[in-house]
Amino acid sequence: MKICILSDSHDNREYLEAAVRAASAAGAEAVLHCGDVVAPSTLEVIRPFGLPVHVIHGNNTGDLYVLGRIASSATGQVHYYGQDAGILLGGRRIFMVHYPHYARAMATTGDWDLVCCGHDHTVNIESIDNITGDKTLLVNPGTVGGIKAPATYIMGDLDTMEFTACQVISSTRQQSTAV
Repeated sequence: MKICILSDSHDNREYLEAAVRAASAAGAEAVLHCGDVVAPSTLEVIRPFGLPVHVIHGNNTGDLYVLGRIASSATGQVHYYGQDAGILLGGRRIFMVHYPHYARAMATTGDWDLVCCGHDHTVNIESIDNITGDKTLLVNPGTVGGIKAPATYIMGDLDTMEFTACQVISSTRQQSTAV
């Protein structure tokens, strides 16, 4: 199962839509948003892709009441968890939290196959030693909103556990740059 992992959209609808459009075209079956959506209505730009969206809030939460209402709509497309989430997707145990230090700590527990975070707008894909003697993948997609950093997201394959950082290419950007 392929997934799109993103964070820190900060109301940048253009880049959010462009990232999910590219991920959907590459076969993504779900979107994980690791916080700082800000205005919940920002998520409306990705509704046409029909992908389930798993979202938590960050430190720029916006209107949590409206986010909850969007998540409770009849379509069931948006799944809102609050501060963090532990979900099962594609047979993998995934933990989502906004803060990297919290994510790193959760990765060390050995309870998760994948831990995703955001907040610092820095792309990171790292294998963390956990207490079971195994490894847990820690992924930070950077900022899909392009706030003080290039607009980025992560494409991941839960079957192979391979993850790639991608730069957002919107209608106003003409060429792709590898991240």
